Amino acid sequence: MASARTALITGIAGQDGSFLAELLLEQGYAVTGLSRRGADGPLGASEHLRERISLVAADITDTQAIPGLLDRLRPDELYHLAAPSLVPRSWEQPGETMRAIAAAGVEILEAVLRTEPATRVFVASSGAIFGDSPQSPQNELTPCRPTNPYAIAKLALHQTVGVMRAHTGLHVSSGILFNHESERRPEAFVTRRITRAAAAIALGLESEVTLGSLEAIRDWSFAGDVVRGAWLMLQQEQADDYVLASGIPRTVADLARTAFACVELEAEPHIRVDPALVRPLEAVPSVGDPAKARERLGWRPELSFEQLVERMVRADLRLLESARRGP
Repeated sequence: MASARTALITGIAGQDGSFLAELLLEQGYAVTGLSRRGADGPLGASEHLRERISLVAADITDTQAIPGLLDRLRPDELYHLAAPSLVPRSWEQPGETMRAIAAAGVEILEAVLRTEPATRVFVASSGAIFGDSPQSPQNELTPCRPTNPYAIAKLALHQTVGVMRAHTGLHVSSGILFNHESERRPEAFVTRRITRAAAAIALGLESEVTLGSLEAIRDWSFAGDVVRGAWLMLQQEQADDYVLASGIPRTVADLARTAFACVELEAEPHIRVDPALVRPLEAVPSVGDPAKARERLGWRPELSFEQLVERMVRADLRLLESARRGP
């Protein structure tokens, strides 16, 4: 392992961090994950990888700790995934959202530049930066009109990536990630809430699921495919920004019908729409155009939407059945 490429992942305990760590381990990397509590802390979605990765304790907002950590590790590649991910919560703490996303991300880039400028860096941005954009699907050149504190913070970091790359030559790429899901998503996300409900209703444990607007449009991909795109970005000679998305618009109702079909049920009788959860529909659908990633990275989603949803439903069935049987 002395000659293995090294990678540092922030957000190692999350969905994306776990899939990325798996991919890098398969590629022969020595992987280090950044965790607030280090080796003693919970690893979330990466718990099954605990014995295969190294862990270091640090908070991404700690401006004193990050430079020293990077100076000690000097990774070949750094994947900055850590960030608050639920948009509604960004309205509750907009200042903290800006610090945790924009300020922390910029300080990480500054630390790389000072300690190990040869490190290649991936920064996770979001399709939310386009907001009330004038076109759909959205690509790397689409004007951004963010509509919430989360998206504003992501855009600030995304634009800083571009100017730092141009000004300093740092090999840093921003991945504009549209919705990407898996069975490792927390249940607070609508995708997981739906797949879990389909499984629970099929097992007779529940009778309905409460949702917001069924007509909201999203562009859903498999998280494992998206992190593969992140890795491909850092294998390029020239750093750049890329949209990673399926390019196909689907509604929440489409997702629900697909999930319930996996357990041979009709979705509509089991869905209750709560007006309090209904948000105004976007004037322009949030759909990504992955043409640049296809052409330059050779990236394409390997798991279809239907396969993704079935994977999630089957995982929830196993989880609920295991809980019902008990220890």
